[in-house]
Amino acid sequence: DPPTLEHFCSFIGASQASMAYFNYYQLMNETRIPHPLPDYYQGSLCDNFDFGAFQIYRSDVLKKAASAMPSYRFAGLYDLRLRASEVSRIEHVNDYLYTVVQTDFRRSGEKQFDYLDAHNREAQLEMEEVCTQHLKRIDAYLPPSFLPVSFDEADFPLEASIIIPVKNRAKTIADAIHSGLEQQTSFPFNLIVVDNHSTDGTTQIINDCTCRDNRVVHLIPQQENLGIGGCWNEAVNHQLCGKFAVQLDSDDLYSSPNTLQTIVNAFYEQGCAMTVGSYLTTDFNLTPIPPGIIDHREWTDENGRNNALRINGLGAPRAFYTPLYRKINAPNISYGEDYALGLAFSRDYRIGRIYDVLYLCRRWEENSDADLDLNRIRLNSEMKDSIRTKEIYARIHKNSDLISKS
Repeated sequence: DPPTLEHFCSFIGASQASMAYFNYYQLMNETRIPHPLPDYYQGSLCDNFDFGAFQIYRSDVLKKAASAMPSYRFAGLYDLRLRASEVSRIEHVNDYLYTVVQTDFRRSGEKQFDYLDAHNREAQLEMEEVCTQHLKRIDAYLPPSFLPVSFDEADFPLEASIIIPVKNRAKTIADAIHSGLEQQTSFPFNLIVVDNHSTDGTTQIINDCTCRDNRVVHLIPQQENLGIGGCWNEAVNHQLCGKFAVQLDSDDLYSSPNTLQTIVNAFYEQGCAMTVGSYLTTDFNLTPIPPGIIDHREWTDENGRNNALRINGLGAPRAFYTPLYRKINAPNISYGEDYALGLAFSRDYRIGRIYDVLYLCRRWEENSDADLDLNRIRLNSEMKDSIRTKEIYARIHKNSDLISKS
């Protein structure tokens, strides 16, 4: 006989989990498709975590949590499950318990910015407050105090390097390189293009660019197992890397010739170890498309590094003070490597924000997140949550050290 609801309630009672959720089937055009859900981590702090449509709470946990919760317009269920996670684990049951009729047929790349919709701003502020209070209760909250940054830690051959990791982007790499080379600055800079063993003609295009302009540095790593994070590490640790390492993805462009100067100025003006700008989403032909400008205005000096644990990204273009990057380095992965860096930097240092549009982010059929299948969405969710979990442990340890030294 298939498992019954009573069976699962009994299981939860025996396991002493505070809450459980279940895989389900999607009904799409009269076809039933398995919908596996991600596992839950301590770092599963996104308020839109996919629990499906059905959860079971232990009644004693629910009553205790509800009695401590204030009144909410939007964040009641979010606060409830965070409080439940503080009591005991949240259990992902891999059985398929029910069926849901699919009504949202958008591709994954069209859904990922829903939380930034300006119409949801009031709800997002409420979610931020709930998450902040949760971090305080588990001793992972960081107050708005930062280590100072000295910009004379080492000598560099150049003030800045534009970093372009690339693999098989013959359609776009020349545009990206040209966008970098046309930057107008008061300082010398170069482009470090890390060619991750391309096979589609990208390598020859980069070679042609190096012949025309000696500011283009073409690196081909010895290792063949590098993700995007590993390619970044190759570039930033290279002897020709400048004082500041600035992002440019291989299918994106800077919005103007002033982008690089604006970013470098922000380091000195804001005294920060990392900067993040704002970008405009466009199609392949650079025509603006929804959601338009992504500026992550939910970031504040007072609470940005705590709220960063609730959202899935920090924005673009990103730039780093090279000596500090070399102490941290990115994980050798190709999804979430930039997010992991941002969290690690923000643990100790101020992250500067630039709200002017500096970057054109092309959305097209070959983007890595344009149209993901359910399994890849699940794995990506678990990757981000594992990154957040490690960061939460690091922040709890940091706070514990501060207490022991006081």
